Amino acid sequence: MGFIVNPIAGMGGAVGLKGTDGEEVLRKAIELGARPVAPGRAKEFLRAFQPMRSKVELLAGAGLMGELEAIECDYRPIVIGKRKEKTTAEDTKAIARKMVELGIDLLVFCGGDGTARDVLDAVDQEVPILGVPTGVKMHSAVFAVNPRAAARVAMGFLSGELPVREVEVMDVDEEAFRQGRVSARLYGYVLTPYEPRLVQGMKVASPTTPDEEENKRAIARQVVEDMEPGVIYVVGPGTTTKPILELLGLEKTLLGVDVVCDGKLLAKDANEAQILKLIRGRKAKIIVTPIGGQGFIFGRGNQQISPRVIREVGLDNIIVVATKSKLMGLRALRVDTGDPELDEALRGYVRVIADYGEEVVMRVE
Repeated sequence: MGFIVNPIAGMGGAVGLKGTDGEEVLRKAIELGARPVAPGRAKEFLRAFQPMRSKVELLAGAGLMGELEAIECDYRPIVIGKRKEKTTAEDTKAIARKMVELGIDLLVFCGGDGTARDVLDAVDQEVPILGVPTGVKMHSAVFAVNPRAAARVAMGFLSGELPVREVEVMDVDEEAFRQGRVSARLYGYVLTPYEPRLVQGMKVASPTTPDEEENKRAIARQVVEDMEPGVIYVVGPGTTTKPILELLGLEKTLLGVDVVCDGKLLAKDANEAQILKLIRGRKAKIIVTPIGGQGFIFGRGNQQISPRVIREVGLDNIIVVATKSKLMGLRALRVDTGDPELDEALRGYVRVIADYGEEVVMRVE
């Protein structure tokens, strides 16, 4: 099994940069206090993969690209490439190609959509690939729902228990994403082990029919009517949450997190630190909507609402909103905050505001 880590993947999430493509964005993320995400997620995968450690030969990218995490988790990997302090997309591609040449059966990578595109460029459909979700944007259908699920999928596939299927890799324009525009196109197809409960589907955009838009406005009316004086509301990204602020006469950051209280905008496109500063010692609530086709309410595109923010607000103060058509396309809701204990606490059942005066109970996995 090949194992590659993109060491900077996901660093832009909590600080509100919506990605880390490009040196300038990475520099800004570090200045804002961004912390590495990928190493912890990589080790979470490797620890969950321990039952097969003695049965599988592990090839790992040199240094920060997988070797260090593997050694820390008591693996003895075959190291591919040379150790570098700064790694690039070309390093990912070169290591992936070498791994394929050496005859791997599965390539596991830790990253986001950008890393998925790099791996596709390198291996095409020569071997199945599987993504450990580590980035900010994960619209592609190659990612497991969390690192532990990725380990289960990898073990199942390498044991001969899972088939493969052809899935989509999406190309998202990160600069447009930061400006509030989702510019995504199909980049290509890869082979991925198939386990629908453990591997996410491709992100599905919300429809823009008149009925759908009216449904969103009805949800907004219900949420605004229920808002309590003096309570701070942390409003997550999405077209379903946008009408809530519009009804308050405020401008919503479509792909960012905004903070409001008593009809006033306290922070626009806020990062984790700004949110924590505003809510500390105050009663607050979080409003989120699941990602269409995937069902994630935390951990995909809203990493600013971090485990620290969620714990500060409290699990009883989370409001989930979703249109009826979005809910029809979901078997359950999902969470992947990066904090396994918090994920477990969030699992169970939650009420979802689906229309004015109408709620639906959904399971959270």
